Amino acid sequence: MAVGSATATVGFVFLAVAAAAFSVCTFAPAAGRRAAAGLTSRYAGQPMRWEHRRLTGLLGAEDLPAPDAVATRRQLGYLAVRLLPGVLGLLAYAVLGFGVVLAGIVLRAAVRGELTLLGALSQIAVGAVLLLLNVQAVASIAALDIGLARRLLGPGSRAELTRRVHELTTSRAGVIAAVDAERQRIERDLHDGLQQRLVALGMLLGRVRRSRDADRAHALLTKAHEDVQLAIEELRQVAWRVYPSALDSNDLGEVLAIVARGSEVPVRIRCELPTRPERQLETVLYFVACEALTNAAKHAAASLVTVDIDVRNGWIRMRVHDDGVGGAEPTGRGLSGLARRVAALDGRLRVTSPAGGPTTVLAELPCD
Repeated sequence: MAVGSATATVGFVFLAVAAAAFSVCTFAPAAGRRAAAGLTSRYAGQPMRWEHRRLTGLLGAEDLPAPDAVATRRQLGYLAVRLLPGVLGLLAYAVLGFGVVLAGIVLRAAVRGELTLLGALSQIAVGAVLLLLNVQAVASIAALDIGLARRLLGPGSRAELTRRVHELTTSRAGVIAAVDAERQRIERDLHDGLQQRLVALGMLLGRVRRSRDADRAHALLTKAHEDVQLAIEELRQVAWRVYPSALDSNDLGEVLAIVARGSEVPVRIRCELPTRPERQLETVLYFVACEALTNAAKHAAASLVTVDIDVRNGWIRMRVHDDGVGGAEPTGRGLSGLARRVAALDGRLRVTSPAGGPTTVLAELPCD
């Protein structure tokens, strides 16, 4: 707030000079008025950069966008409105300084023995109350300062609508790309896995038909039966990648427990959801968990994976952590596809995987 009082003084001087320039240019040709307006907007950029550093670095308003190279009308308006919290802050610090002087006088009187015990206690009580009021005033002025900045420097309704349209367009394109990538992945799984197994099964049954040895035919049929079971399991896994039908009758924690039992790496699951979320949220979280478990088993050489799911401040948070070697690439095909799935529901996906591990995948989705 002390820095704000100083920058408010600088802003006041700048606005005074700008007002004088406009007054002089009122009687000038239109070109002169436009030139004066352009110079004012250009030179207002430096005070705005000072204000942005103060608001983000000292008051914690990190959500404010960076100022433009040439100040806009809203930014010039903020410099004018800034005078109010600047003057109030200056008064608050003046009162605080006056209180410090009075405290020094009381302390000096107490040292000289000119103050009774009752008088000292009453002075301390009054001083403490006034100090608390002064601190509260400074905090209120800081809140006013941040509120004005967000009101005037934050994105307007039109800019916010444009940003939202851009986000929706990007997320829609991302979903289409994710669906295409998933289709290609399913096609590879069917071609390289299930199709090859069925071809081998057909050849095996052909050998059974041609065999005249009953014992050999029985052994081949046994092998064919085992291959059928494996093909059914592969088909079930491919189907689950398309649509986790188990979520129709079980909640997310139970379905992930089923997945964990089939994982090559030990998995510990903690699911604490007060109510069951919407189906689309469960589906996205399911795919994120499965991809993280697959990466931990195939690439991370992990010995334990923990999955924590809870709700915080209106967000469903799922944290998948493994103790592997790390090095997961967030821009890879699998994780980038998951990021697009999460973004389609206005969520966030963060991957932390330094070389040497560990790896943490954090998915956050908004919920009602």
